[in-house]
Amino acid sequence: QVHMVESGGGLVQAGGSLRLSCAVSGSVFSSSTMGWYRQAPGKQRELVAAINSGGTTNYADSVKGRFTISRDNAKNTVSLQMNSLKPEDTAVYYCRHTVTPWRDYWGQGTQVTVSS
Repeated sequence: QVHMVESGGGLVQAGGSLRLSCAVSGSVFSSSTMGWYRQAPGKQRELVAAINSGGTTNYADSVKGRFTISRDNAKNTVSLQMNSLKPEDTAVYYCRHTVTPWRDYWGQGTQVTVSS
């Protein structure tokens, strides 16, 4: 059974930083694509950043240059370093673990709140 634990959310002032982490167990981590998504109140869930098994990354335009996604295959974790945070970054952030289209898992979400 796949188990995912997210951590690192919280309240921060605009311009500050947070680091989110997602630990995965019970799955083949190294060959998966890992992603961070977010959902603000009243909005659809959107991709923030993703990293594939080869280490290739992609980012939403709104976070390029501010956020960095990374993975540690030895620890089965993916992290999202968020710098220069803005109030519009406020959302619930979700970790996604994709091994195949039919083996696709989501974390429980962690709240990030950026005050102005």
